[in-house]
Amino acid sequence: MRKPFLAALALMLAAPVLAQTGPEISRPAHPHDMRNWPTPVWDTVPPPLPATMHHPAVLIFSKTNGYRDLEQIPTAAAAITKLVEKHGWTAFATENAAVFTPELIRQFDVVVFNSTSGDIFSPDQRAAFQHWLEAGGGFVALHGAGGDPHYAWQWYVTNVIGAQFTIHTHAPQFQQGRIVIEDRKSPIMRHLGADWTRTEEWYSFAASPRGPGTHILARLDEGSYDATPELRMGDHPLIWERCVGKGRVFFSALGHQASAYAEEPHLKMIDRAIQWAARKLEPNAPCPGATTP
Repeated sequence: MRKPFLAALALMLAAPVLAQTGPEISRPAHPHDMRNWPTPVWDTVPPPLPATMHHPAVLIFSKTNGYRDLEQIPTAAAAITKLVEKHGWTAFATENAAVFTPELIRQFDVVVFNSTSGDIFSPDQRAAFQHWLEAGGGFVALHGAGGDPHYAWQWYVTNVIGAQFTIHTHAPQFQQGRIVIEDRKSPIMRHLGADWTRTEEWYSFAASPRGPGTHILARLDEGSYDATPELRMGDHPLIWERCVGKGRVFFSALGHQASAYAEEPHLKMIDRAIQWAARKLEPNAPCPGATTP
């Protein structure tokens, strides 16, 4: 199963991109941190897709025009590729946003945002992604894909993610905490039991996404870690499902550390989320509620 991944990686690295002037992004002043804040690039030339696509086809998209975790992102991309290919499906990994054209994106059944960050799309690329999702695409957003402190594209955070990230744990950044599985019958979560204890960089949001249009799968027990006042939400969801038009959305705030992509329970959740987004699980289940632009 390594050959398809290596081929996709070679295409990703070979794909030409063009740096353009874009919105200014706030960066830390300490030189050591600059490795995690690469110069933003806006892509105009799309990458070549595999000659043969086996469906469901999954696009693993890892572009970062904001913060970039140098270890987690490639580790996660390789692990997700392996999950997809074990089903005999096509996995295509890229960081080239020019793949988001109406003609190219419609060749994929599922798009995975692998800790994307910053302003990554042109207006035309935004429109292509929005139309694809609203028309019935399946979307899986992992960790940093919902972790920007502000967004240039408000439709994404309001309609797709459904919650605005504010802060994560610090001092220490990674803490052990208890996740409460709210829907133990969910095919995505049923392998986890009632509780899931793990070490993570815990996200907080401006407000809970709980409500019409969102199906909460798991929440964080704020008494299980060092939840300082700015981290507390009261109701603290971490993993949920949404629908956008006819499209399915899954978001998980978990997965900052590269080691998370060797954790079997975490990998199984991602695998099942991709299957759910591709409608291989619960193909006829009703949406928790559609959102509109």
